[in-house]
Amino acid sequence: MEEQFILRVPPSVAERIERLLNEDPPSSEDKELDLSFCEDGRNGTFVIGNDRFPVSLLDLPCVVESYKTYDDNVLIKTADIGQMIMVREEGDAAPDAVEYRHGLTPPMRDARRRRFRREPDLNPELVQRVENDLWNIMTTRNVEATAQEEDGEENASNAGKKVEPTPIEKPDVPDPATNAAEPERSDSDESDDSI
Repeated sequence: MEEQFILRVPPSVAERIERLLNEDPPSSEDKELDLSFCEDGRNGTFVIGNDRFPVSLLDLPCVVESYKTYDDNVLIKTADIGQMIMVREEGDAAPDAVEYRHGLTPPMRDARRRRFRREPDLNPELVQRVENDLWNIMTTRNVEATAQEEDGEENASNAGKKVEPTPIEKPDVPDPATNAAEPERSDSDESDDSI
């Protein structure tokens, strides 16, 4: 699989990048194209020509798959994309969160709030209490299990002694020899001679 990312740029920068990629000999003003990040790995600078733009690395709310094709028929998955590099204009404010709120397409607008389950608000004291209770249950079950194993060993040592089996009482079933004179008949045995 390849390593890929989404590069989201303002419209003016997009025109310059398209012009740079489409021209055979690039023009002198947009000859340089560079992307560098600061030490934090989330902020950096995008350089095109002599202009510098601030950049932020943002996590997408969901993973996007990318595909390529060689024959316009069969698609081959090439990568899972989970991050986006967003180039901003000089005066635009930096995003306050590490995760981008929206997806890449209009239906995924505000995707985290609209499409995914919210994390429950849990009281840390309650979580700790439940965890302690579960721990106590697990340890008492382990103690009971070892006690049962010890009982099982005692029973195994007593297994060497011969135990007399108790007789099993038979249920009251009539003897088939007493009904031998007349066989049982069902309703289907009677014939209808009216035909």
